[in-house]
Amino acid sequence: MARNGFADGLRRLLGINQQRDDGFFDDLADVLIEGDIGPKTAFGITETLEKSGAKSSDAELRARLRETLDSYLPRYALQPEPGKVSVYLVLGVNGVGKTTSVAKMAAHYMRSCPVILAAADTFRAAAIEQLSFHAAKVGARIVAHKHGADPGAVVFDAAEAARASAGALVIADTAGRLHNRENLVRELQKIDRIAASKADPGQYRKILVIDATTGQNGLRQAEVFHEAVGVDAIVLSKYDSTARGGIAITAGKELGIPVAFVGTGEGYADFAPFDPGAYLDEFLGD
Repeated sequence: MARNGFADGLRRLLGINQQRDDGFFDDLADVLIEGDIGPKTAFGITETLEKSGAKSSDAELRARLRETLDSYLPRYALQPEPGKVSVYLVLGVNGVGKTTSVAKMAAHYMRSCPVILAAADTFRAAAIEQLSFHAAKVGARIVAHKHGADPGAVVFDAAEAARASAGALVIADTAGRLHNRENLVRELQKIDRIAASKADPGQYRKILVIDATTGQNGLRQAEVFHEAVGVDAIVLSKYDSTARGGIAITAGKELGIPVAFVGTGEGYADFAPFDPGAYLDEFLGD
């Protein structure tokens, strides 16, 4: 299903079931699930709509549906404070576009503040080289140690460099896979403690990158990272023609985690703050 697949499915359902018979809301739940909204959230949405009596017209149903979905999308702006040491710890499993998202984030924030990249994924082959390549392309400073070094030490040094520069935003790339999940969680918790201690008060955030094309697997990833260290916001990467996008609604409703940015292409500029209104326009086909 393409990114407008939910909108197409909703239009088909409204055309076929204009009388809103007993099976209508079950069919609507199926359409929501096909749009990558989790089953629990989908059935909650249809129950809310059914109780609200949104049956009389397509316009009323769409308005109530939009209102319900909008209530599940927390508003969140990630903005470092000038002159402070801010640390954004970027999390995510391998393959979701995490390192590329770090580079795009750097390009975005360099318009308004100094940025230092921390190559804290010291385990994946070529991760340091990949981030160094991106840093050179966007013109950001990078702090890196040798392959296999302590990731926490990299974040520590990057934060120290930010403080010596009278404030900067540190964006730290982290490992997405160690020997097993327990090792990954333990390593992230260690980095989390160091990052929290080095950032100025109120300037530390943990940002999870999710591949928008992976559907409910993305929600499972969010649950794991949120349980391990807490997640403040999500970046939806690869939010292109193959993404269904309902994960934004499910993450907001079930985990209370807002989407901060979406990546829509390969270029550094293909990255923008998440706009709930525009997102719902596209998702609903309005």
